[in-house]
Amino acid sequence: MIGELSHFLSLSAVVIFCLILIFNSIFFFGKIHPNQLSLSLRMFNQACSLIFISFGIFVYLSINDDFSIAYIASHSNSQLPIFYKISSIWSAHEGSMFLWIVFLTAWSLLFINSLHHDHPLKRKTLLMLSLIILGFLLFLLLTSNPFERILPFGAIEGADINPVLQDPALAIHPPMLYLGYVGFVISFSFISAYLFHGNFELEWEKDIKDWSLVAWIFLTIGITLGSWWAYYELGWGGYWFWDPVENVALMPWLAATAFMHSLYASSKSSVLKTWTMFLGILIFALSLFGAFIVRSGIIDSVHSFANDPQRGLYLLIFSGLITLLALGIFSYRLPSLNVSRYIVSGSKESYLSMNNILMITSIFSIFLGVTYPLIIEALNGEKVSIGPPYYNTIFAPLILIASIFIMASVDSLWQRSKPIKSVALTIFIPLMLSIIFIYIVWHVTAIFSILPYIGIFSGLLILFSYLYRIFSNFLSKKFINTGSAIAHIGLGLLFLAVSLNSILSYEKNLNLAPGESIQINQSIKEFSFDDIKVLKASNHDVISVEVSLVQDGKNISLNPQKRKYSTRGQITTESSIHASVLKDTYLTIGDQLENGSWTFALKINYFIKWIWFSASLMVLGMLITIFKKKVT
Repeated sequence: MIGELSHFLSLSAVVIFCLILIFNSIFFFGKIHPNQLSLSLRMFNQACSLIFISFGIFVYLSINDDFSIAYIASHSNSQLPIFYKISSIWSAHEGSMFLWIVFLTAWSLLFINSLHHDHPLKRKTLLMLSLIILGFLLFLLLTSNPFERILPFGAIEGADINPVLQDPALAIHPPMLYLGYVGFVISFSFISAYLFHGNFELEWEKDIKDWSLVAWIFLTIGITLGSWWAYYELGWGGYWFWDPVENVALMPWLAATAFMHSLYASSKSSVLKTWTMFLGILIFALSLFGAFIVRSGIIDSVHSFANDPQRGLYLLIFSGLITLLALGIFSYRLPSLNVSRYIVSGSKESYLSMNNILMITSIFSIFLGVTYPLIIEALNGEKVSIGPPYYNTIFAPLILIASIFIMASVDSLWQRSKPIKSVALTIFIPLMLSIIFIYIVWHVTAIFSILPYIGIFSGLLILFSYLYRIFSNFLSKKFINTGSAIAHIGLGLLFLAVSLNSILSYEKNLNLAPGESIQINQSIKEFSFDDIKVLKASNHDVISVEVSLVQDGKNISLNPQKRKYSTRGQITTESSIHASVLKDTYLTIGDQLENGSWTFALKINYFIKWIWFSASLMVLGMLITIFKKKVT
């Protein structure tokens, strides 16, 4: 009965959102009475509250093992800790879409109530938000209903959550990612409302600036947590595997990064307004495209949720209509959006606009890489794979050009150009330092590969530019934007760490029996397979291996595992990692061979932790930017 209550509350929210849209559509272009907006806002708040209560009841049902609910019976188990019973809700399609809607509702509720009652864009923003929430609610209830019962008695025991998802990082990763995805519904709806309103004298940027920064932070944290989990759980590279679902997360992030820079320029000097509006629409459109890719089943990925053409068709139609609505009004208003002020050559705005073009180029390249195999397969049934070589070849020169623009923009001015001598000095020192460092890397490693070296050079240009700027401003006691400097240093460090990792890291496959030892190289003098144990855990059996290494004169112990989960019978591999400042020693155990020996995969991953540290710096920079404005 409680499950039906949760279902009924969600249905009631659908009815209220429909009433809001019908009630306001009658008077959409007319003069609004103050009581009309007050009534609409109360109805909106009540509908949002019903969604929250409905989700809260669903969480209660999961915690209390209500296996009469088909979704809970399929993705939870009575033996799970409460933490994983809760996280099982977003471990599969129906529950994760429910969480998506809850976060979408939360962002909308907080933003719409933060606007002043007399704000000229409040009503139209409320209607756009209501339309989007309603669309996703209908998608949930019509095609992905999480409230379905197993009749007449339900299941005795649940099927358990997927073992690879029984991990704290992955339990937190989807909520962070969804908070980032749906957070940009604010910019999308507000810009659409601004375009519908038609009064282009309004200064709208300040109303969504902090909201967009917070959404970017959540999206960055979500992507970083996902890459960290994929590293230690799946054995992936730790930064990017160019999986199609990873790519559809990267596209909104790139658009959001360009949007934030453009939004700052638009509010600072009233230029790039058209760019800003287009990017604000594009971010959420790409998020909708990502939802379609992940939930339609048109691609094979470890990240994809569903394989249901009906769901995919609904999402495609809904996403297309919402996006076309926003882009249609944008195109209609475009002649009126032309700003009379021109961008000054050599100004900060000029570099931002060039990097916007590079961002759009990179987004289009990823979009083409994701959709081209789908188009080819739809036309002639031929399966085409586009992998890392395509993306690396395209991104290396784009990153280099972007880094040059970033280096040149570090000391540039808003809507003013600087003397050529001053610009040359600003560029010369970081350029020389980067060239010297590149030579040192080549001399020490005796390795040369063009694409990684482009990445190293790009990262160094950014790092040395900002470090030189910090040093010179400290000596001259000039102001520097601390948040921006830290975030860009994080970006430069990201390029540097990823590139160094790609040329320095290596992997060795081994076959050893218990008690055997082998020398790997000059760094790893001894690799010993000491012991193997069979253990029993609460819901799985464990094969635990004890391995000792003598690496760089130090003794290291590693304990990789294989686990077999009793409910699903699924076997997983758990890596063992010894981390240091510069590198990770990463070991996984494979299968047992006929002669009794076991296979091992030993990886030495250089600068891998620096990748996640660089993402942390970017997030820290954004947090400083937000809180610094609050303090001042």
